Amino acid sequence: MDATDLDVLSVNTPEVAVSSARQATSGALVTAADYRALGIVRSLGRHGVPVWVLKKTEQPLASISRYAQRSLRWVTGDDATKAGFLVDLAEKQGLQGWVLFPTDDEAVGLVARNHHLLGKRFRLTTPPWSEIERICDKRFLHWLAKDLNLDQPRTFFPQSRSEVAELECPFPVIVKPALREALNKLTAEKAWLTEDRPALLKRYDMACSLISPELIMIQEVVPGRGEAQFSYAALCAEGKPVASLVARRTRQFPMDFGRFSTYVETVEEPGVVGPAVRLIDAIRFTGLIEIEFKRDRRDGGFKLLDVNPRVWGWHTLGDRAGVDFSYQLWRLISGEAVPEVRGRPGVRWVRMSTDFPTVWLEVLRGRLSIRDYLLSMRGPIEPAIFALDDPLPGLLELPLLARMLAQRLLRAAPWCSRSGV
Repeated sequence: MDATDLDVLSVNTPEVAVSSARQATSGALVTAADYRALGIVRSLGRHGVPVWVLKKTEQPLASISRYAQRSLRWVTGDDATKAGFLVDLAEKQGLQGWVLFPTDDEAVGLVARNHHLLGKRFRLTTPPWSEIERICDKRFLHWLAKDLNLDQPRTFFPQSRSEVAELECPFPVIVKPALREALNKLTAEKAWLTEDRPALLKRYDMACSLISPELIMIQEVVPGRGEAQFSYAALCAEGKPVASLVARRTRQFPMDFGRFSTYVETVEEPGVVGPAVRLIDAIRFTGLIEIEFKRDRRDGGFKLLDVNPRVWGWHTLGDRAGVDFSYQLWRLISGEAVPEVRGRPGVRWVRMSTDFPTVWLEVLRGRLSIRDYLLSMRGPIEPAIFALDDPLPGLLELPLLARMLAQRLLRAAPWCSRSGV
C-alpha cells in the first residue's frame, strides 16, 4: 500500500470484552511512569482520553505530565498480588471498561497470564499468554523463526555447564535470558558479552545463580553497532499490519552492545518488512509489536533478534512520522475505525540525556565526527521527553535521573551494605 493511502479500516478486535455489561470505554490505565509510558499518556491525553498512571519509585516522569489525571503507586509482589490490585482498582475506582496498557515485559506477562480475570474488568491491549508465549520466550521464537525460514544468529540452549564447556560456538558470544520478566542483574542488562571460553563459563555460572538454567541461551554476536540495527514496528489486527514503520536504531547505549536506543530514524528498508510481516501473520497477532533485526555485513542478511509485543522505547517517533501508535491502539481496542498508514522515512527521535554521552564517547574514540553528529540532528526531530505543551517532565528529567543514579550508587556502596543503610 502506498504511504499516502489513508483508507479507513473497520477492525473487529478479538477477545477484548470487559464484562457482561460491555460498557463503553472511558479511560486508560498505564502500568508504569517511565518515558515509554509518558509517550502513551501524552498521546491519549492530547485526544481527550482520561489517563491514570501506576508509578514506580524511580520512574515518575509520566506521573508529572499534565495529561496524567491521577497517579497511584504500583504495588510490589507476585503476579497474584498485582492482578488482585488491578481488579480492586477497577472495582473500587470505577475503572470498569478502561483500556489497560502494560509497558514492560513483566507487565505484559502479568496481563497475558491473567487475561481471563483482567479481561472481565478492562479492555486489554495484550493477547493471552497462549498466543504470545511463542514470541516472548526466545526458545519458542527460535523454533518459530526456523519453521518460517527466517534468518537468525546461531543460537544454543545448553542443558548443563559441561555442555557449555564443549560448545562449538564462534566467539564472541552473548549470554542472555530466554524470558526477561523478573528483574535481576542479567535481565536488567539484557545480555552479557563474552570473548572466550573461560569468560563464557564464568558468565554462565553467574546466570545460573539468577535464573533457571533452562532459560539461559547463548548466541553468536552479529557484527556491527547501531547503524546495523533495524526494527519493524506495527499496530496489527489479527495478523495484518494496520499502521507501521521501519526504523534504524542508529545510536544506542552502550554503542557496541546497546541496552537501549538513544537516536532512532525512520528509513525505507524492505529487507526487514517481508520477514516481519510473515512472522506477524504466523501468530495472528493483534496489538502493538516491535520486531528487531540486525543486518549482517558478512552476508547482507537481516538476522531476527527479538520481538516486543508492547510499546518500545522510541514509539513516539511514530507520531512525528505520521503513525500515532498509542492512540491508534486505543481506537482499535475500543472498536473504532483505524486508518491504514505507513510512517514516512527521514524522521528522527532522540533522547538527549542518554544520546549526548553516547555521542561524546564516540567522538573521543574517533568513530563519530562533530560534523556528522550535527548533520544527524537536522529536523524533523521528535524529543523523547521534552514537549512544549507538557514541559515539566522534560525540565525534571535530568534532576530525576541524577537522583536515581545517586540512589543506586548509594545502595551499591560497601559502607551502605555494612551499615544497613
